[in-house]
Amino acid sequence: MIMIKRPLFTLFILLSIFQKSFSENIDIYKKIDLFGEVLEKINKEYVDEVDPAKSMDSAINGLLQSLDPYSAYMSPESFKNMQTDTKGEFGGLGIEIGMEAGVVKIISPIDNTPASKAGLKAGDYIVKINNIQVQGKSLTEAVDLMRGPVGSSIEITVRRRGIKKALIFNITRKIIEVQSVKLKLIDNNTAYIRLTSFNDNSSEQIEEKIKGLSNNKNIKGFILDLRNNPGGLLSQAIKISDFFLENGEIVSTKSRKISENRKWFAKKGDLIQGKTLIVLINYGSASASEIVAGALKDHKRAIIIGENSYGKGSVQSIIPLKNNGAIRLTIAKYYLPSGKSISEVGVTPDIEVIEESEKFKINSDTDNQLNFALKLLNG
Repeated sequence: MIMIKRPLFTLFILLSIFQKSFSENIDIYKKIDLFGEVLEKINKEYVDEVDPAKSMDSAINGLLQSLDPYSAYMSPESFKNMQTDTKGEFGGLGIEIGMEAGVVKIISPIDNTPASKAGLKAGDYIVKINNIQVQGKSLTEAVDLMRGPVGSSIEITVRRRGIKKALIFNITRKIIEVQSVKLKLIDNNTAYIRLTSFNDNSSEQIEEKIKGLSNNKNIKGFILDLRNNPGGLLSQAIKISDFFLENGEIVSTKSRKISENRKWFAKKGDLIQGKTLIVLINYGSASASEIVAGALKDHKRAIIIGENSYGKGSVQSIIPLKNNGAIRLTIAKYYLPSGKSISEVGVTPDIEVIEESEKFKINSDTDNQLNFALKLLNG
């Protein structure tokens, strides 16, 4: 038997780790050299003249988008525009978009915006913007193509599931004012709350509106409408879920970084005092919407009606760069109280109700999903 003394054994292990690390570094340096060689060949021999700076931006973006559909590079200009957009008022079409297999996909059109009024739907694939092919372009490039002066028009060509012919929409850009919460009484006994996004004051608006109904003894149920809600702030999703729960886990995040592994729990106190709650979701319900619907479903606090949600269960962080640009990087994933991940799966409704026709419009006479919820409440 060969005996290895502990100091020698430790040295042996350290040398093995160093050797492996050194070998991996050499491989990375070889790849970097290869990338430089490819860039040089493109600059010298490609049929058209190429801007090396744009090539580098595309390479960075390609690297990030190879990770998942939500990671992306933002140039200094794009980063500045994004900071303007998140203030709640901006010029545009009113859609949340993402990437799927290299194609720009509409996550959700925002209520009462040019996009929703024109007829764009969650799940539509954008193939052309003003006759410019979008295939192969980054998410940031697609967003830049859609930007323009308020009052100017834009032509969007989309492909929609179940329809063979491409659909063309002419849309006029407008100032988009995000008003995230609306409440109305239906038949004087049902409180219908429409939440279109999770902004920094959404929970305050909902709490204020619900408390404003506290003296109304006729209300026997609430409908929380999260359809075509692309999400927003995690903190707001937690607060809004907490309004309807007495206790228990709301959501957790898991990451490579221990500091990002967290759990959030409900505090005692149900804002609607145990009254019946129905939550409406569809394919345009994503991210924070799925956290709320999933938590309420797992705790059996609400009946979920509609269609399967989008399946965006990841946390993105905006990380500034030295060039005044930034990267949007996925740093963690959401998990429901049941332990299930939302990513690429979404939340399945308790009762599936599909949109009935092309004339379907949320919160209107053609809204068969809302009508079903009302019948259930009054049943």
